[in-house]
Amino acid sequence: MLFSDILGQDHIKNHLTQSADNGRIPHAQLFVGPEGCGTLPMAIAYAQYVLCKNMNGENTNANDACNLKFNNLSHPDLHFAFPVTTNDKVKSKPVSNFFLEEWRQLLNQQPYCNLFDWYKQLGVDNKQGQIGVDEAQEIVKSLSLKSYEGGYKVMLIWMAEKMNIACANKLLKLIEEPPNKTVFILIAEDEEQIISTIRSRCQVLHFSPLAEETIKNALIKKYGLEVSVAAKIAHQANGNYNKACDLVYQDSEDLQFEEWFIFWIRSAFKAKGNKSAIHDLISWSEEIAKTGRETQKQFLHFCIDFFRQALLLNYGADQLVYMEIKSKKFKLGNFAPFVNSANILEINEELQDAIYHIERNGNSKIILTDLSIKLTRLLHKKVA
Repeated sequence: MLFSDILGQDHIKNHLTQSADNGRIPHAQLFVGPEGCGTLPMAIAYAQYVLCKNMNGENTNANDACNLKFNNLSHPDLHFAFPVTTNDKVKSKPVSNFFLEEWRQLLNQQPYCNLFDWYKQLGVDNKQGQIGVDEAQEIVKSLSLKSYEGGYKVMLIWMAEKMNIACANKLLKLIEEPPNKTVFILIAEDEEQIISTIRSRCQVLHFSPLAEETIKNALIKKYGLEVSVAAKIAHQANGNYNKACDLVYQDSEDLQFEEWFIFWIRSAFKAKGNKSAIHDLISWSEEIAKTGRETQKQFLHFCIDFFRQALLLNYGADQLVYMEIKSKKFKLGNFAPFVNSANILEINEELQDAIYHIERNGNSKIILTDLSIKLTRLLHKKVA
């Protein structure tokens, strides 16, 4: 992967290539950034730069055979670990090596992918993946072997916050004192979910969301969009190139989430003293509960964003409002006055609690019904 193909983040590209050119390659690095900012492509490009001994800030010319292997992500000294779970193909003790074919397919199609995209690729939307102790044993085993080409070995751990405690503890010593010429690159969206003992052993690089101009130019180059269309999508993407690509294809899960949200809000508004609306909320909870847990969590995160956008609009921060409602019968401006300082903290807290309980395999129907009934009260709270 070429650094020139990675959007923005020029200061990080320069830092990584210059440190490698000077022979200062940290044994453990943690790339932290929001979805769609390019942490994964950057990690792959950096691994290629190190393994192929490329120079002058780009992955070209130094070692054509080595660079060619990276085109297919098949370099023998590049190892991957990522969240996995059982599916039709793997019935027990799943580890990343069993899913490398699907992983390469996804990276070829969506190098800026998120965890939701990965679970869809695996066909396990109803299960929650993790990086478990079986994975840790595979990592220890693969890194104990000599480098295939006599240079560095790179272990790239994507969504490192999905490591469970047993896995993290097993890898702790290895990350602190890895074998000679072994490099760990951990990638995470939420740094705080990684245990502190792992974080403290890594050099942390923070990635920022992509600029609208950067996303706009990338969309024009890749899809041949008109400037006005690309600018509109770039604004809606809010720094997330993966979301921008989904919006181009009209493939964003946000379209379905918007329908669910609007029905939910309208039913919650009508529910005060209205028994039939309560039945609508229960039916809605049953419908959402039939989807996979990852879909439910993704939807609740969408709800948090929706309420935040409404709050910003209510308090006059229009320039920060990027969400565009597709439904012609629902106006964000009409909804915004109902989201205010009296209820936003409680609404956010209830949504976060629902995500927490769904992650821990709580009964989704009960969780969502409880959330819906609480929302009927919170939406009618007014500023004193």
